[in-house]
Amino acid sequence: MLKNLTITAEEEDLRWLKHEAVEKGVSVSKLVGDMVAEKRKRGAAYWEAYEGWKKIEPVPMAGPVSFNREEEHDRGR
Repeated sequence: MLKNLTITAEEEDLRWLKHEAVEKGVSVSKLVGDMVAEKRKRGAAYWEAYEGWKKIEPVPMAGPVSFNREEEHDRGR
């Protein structure tokens, strides 16, 4: 269901919106609505990916890894 919304923005931003709408062949209202929908979808996709990442099990290590200073800083000597 579409609803109306009144926004307040800087004059320069409104000029940019009007220019973008003309470039895309849509109304300012449609352009802003599309921008909001895209922002919402990106946010939802981010949080979905984050929740999936939290469920990933860490890869177990074969054992403790130890290095000595000489091996770590070997500069081809």
